[in-house]
Amino acid sequence: MKNKMLVKQLIEWRRYLHENPEPAFEEVNTAKFVAEKLIEMGYKVETGIGKTGVVASLTVGDGKEIIGLRADMDAINMQEKGELSYTSKNPGKMHACGHDGHIVTLLGAAKILSERQNFNGTVRLVFQPAEEPGKGAQAMIDDGLFEKFPMDEIYGLHNVPFLPAGAIHTRAGGIMASEDNFTIRIKGKGSHASSPHMGVDPLVIAAQIILHLQTIVSRNANPLDQAVISCTELHTDGVHNAIPSNVEILGDTRSCTNEMQELIETRMREISESTCKMNNAGCEFLYTHEFAPTINWQECVPFAVQAAQHVVGENNVNGNCVPWMASEDFGTFLKVIPGCFVFLGSGKSSNVSENIMLHNSIYDYNDDIIMTGAEFFAELIRIRLPE
Repeated sequence: MKNKMLVKQLIEWRRYLHENPEPAFEEVNTAKFVAEKLIEMGYKVETGIGKTGVVASLTVGDGKEIIGLRADMDAINMQEKGELSYTSKNPGKMHACGHDGHIVTLLGAAKILSERQNFNGTVRLVFQPAEEPGKGAQAMIDDGLFEKFPMDEIYGLHNVPFLPAGAIHTRAGGIMASEDNFTIRIKGKGSHASSPHMGVDPLVIAAQIILHLQTIVSRNANPLDQAVISCTELHTDGVHNAIPSNVEILGDTRSCTNEMQELIETRMREISESTCKMNNAGCEFLYTHEFAPTINWQECVPFAVQAAQHVVGENNVNGNCVPWMASEDFGTFLKVIPGCFVFLGSGKSSNVSENIMLHNSIYDYNDDIIMTGAEFFAELIRIRLPE
């Protein structure tokens, strides 16, 4: 009965948060809601970490180890088009990535841990702002997160509709990709479309660069390493009967190791600049690192796997899954302290193609997995902070 009451409460909280989404660094009411619930549970709570982040701590016994658990809080600037009874009340904003579910999952774990107190040490709950733009983790770190609230390890999860509901997957090493953005500006010489020999055609040069960039993955990267290079936008200052003077190529890249990030950036710069030079055109190459790759620490993965097996059974756990080429700024935490990130399946249908993916305007979190995630976190703490 007690478990059913908690499930009902968590679903109510989740749907309230879904109705009231707040995007990156605007999670003021969300943070207030989270802090109030944690204080009621007996946690020591600090707010305003990294602008709108929340950190809660609970110590049981005399153990010196400190384990962190993290949830992201921000919504997306997207208009919700679903027909739920709890559809977003904030125009142009919605929880399209399931962070409402992540918040409540960690609140559920907080409730379980505060009641069972079956661990010896300190648990820290990190409710992070601004995951979507990849800025929140670094903002909390810059605000002294690990100095003010030391942690020996940190763990997190993300729901994924491409896995069956309740399945838990993870792996050692890169589990989610970096995201790097690039802009390549080509300066040619415009001319009349009838007289291409009188100019320097930047569109032809752009076409050469776009095709050559694909050889980085096919010919420079180790075939066993994951990498994606996508040119997503092409802008010119030409018209239908004039060859432009300027072309701009925009896009992003994904990789799962720091070494691959460096290889991609170096080769992209070399290809862009040399192709332009070969064609007597100018080149400006801009490359920015938006998300670090999420690289799980080898020594932490077995604990996550063990906790998952205890909660959902061995048949529903994969400890050596295929990486996902999406990005998550949890990787920023893992550059500082050990930890592990896992995927929690949220697919409602066994047919993957029928499940609504993240960042879809009709996406809604699967409430059936809230307790699965909460119990996973609670079991992880029991394992890492044994009595």
